[in-house]
Amino acid sequence: MSKAAELAKAGETLTNQPSGRKNIVTNGAMQVAQRSASVTGLGATAGYYTCDRWKFTQLSAGRFTMTQTADGPSGFANCLKLDCTTADTSIASGENLALQHKFEGQDLQQIKKGTSDAESVTVSFYVKANAAFTFGVELYDNDNTRQITKLYNTTTGWVRHELTFPADTTGAFDDDNALSLDLNFWLHAGSDWAGGTLNTSAWASSTNANRAAGIGSFFSSTDNEFFLTGVQMEIGSQATNFEHRSYGEELALCQRYYEILGRGPDSYTMTFSNMPVKIAPSTNFAQGHAYKTMKRAAPTVVLYSRNNTSGKVSTSVSGADEGNNWAINSGGVNGFHVAQRDGGTHAAGEGLEYGFEADAEL
Repeated sequence: MSKAAELAKAGETLTNQPSGRKNIVTNGAMQVAQRSASVTGLGATAGYYTCDRWKFTQLSAGRFTMTQTADGPSGFANCLKLDCTTADTSIASGENLALQHKFEGQDLQQIKKGTSDAESVTVSFYVKANAAFTFGVELYDNDNTRQITKLYNTTTGWVRHELTFPADTTGAFDDDNALSLDLNFWLHAGSDWAGGTLNTSAWASSTNANRAAGIGSFFSSTDNEFFLTGVQMEIGSQATNFEHRSYGEELALCQRYYEILGRGPDSYTMTFSNMPVKIAPSTNFAQGHAYKTMKRAAPTVVLYSRNNTSGKVSTSVSGADEGNNWAINSGGVNGFHVAQRDGGTHAAGEGLEYGFEADAEL
């Protein structure tokens, strides 16, 4: 290739490369796990359990352990691992298991969905399993009830898959902080979800039976394991190298949805240098607590004493759970106060200790 041709090629690459942050997925490298690094016996209740921003939805007799595992491909320290501990080979019609990443509508406006110049989207990720499986990746538009699914195959080694989803000129995403899009990794499905014809070539109005047609089952054996990392969703038909972000930046992005501070002995301590006598219910408030990151919406906040008792605080004098009833008051997206709801006195300088969880997940 001539020098002129090389320069022209370099210019083309730069022109086609998106500017700014390209990966719309948060915690795609599975770096952040504020809740726990490992949880066993999962399957009865859907939710967020280990790696931040990764929820699972399930209705199945199968059970599994979910862990943040130090077993990523080259360039990735961590992955999300699912280990089947209870098989489910008699699949009822309504059963399902999917790993989900949920997006706010205001973070998707660059896709231009629902307009004449809508953009295609490429999802790339690294995956491996204990055996060969066929699984599915779905984009599900919650605002307009539209979807599309692509299939991929696993091997026993790490493989990077690159799946391009075409542009959709029907149905714009709402420009707000509510849920607009699910990125679903389908791993198990009954006929209600897999009994139809897979919708793979173009976006269409959602029919549940078409959403996971053709996939295998993660619950087929207790030998089954599934590993996922390096998840990236970007505009365009070309997958680019994974966008690595620092742990601090990724943590802050995750804390928009969930923040934890001090559970048990690591509880946060507030000291009341001039704590007055309680004169009436709800009139004396603890010092307000500011979140590290402004939340997506006013979160659900749960207090924990230093003894890890839910809904309680403890005192610095004895370390015991406070007998009086303390509750969250004046909560918002930036922080909260703790209010004493019944009588009691506190000496000057007495400390109130607690940890908390603030949950504003989609």
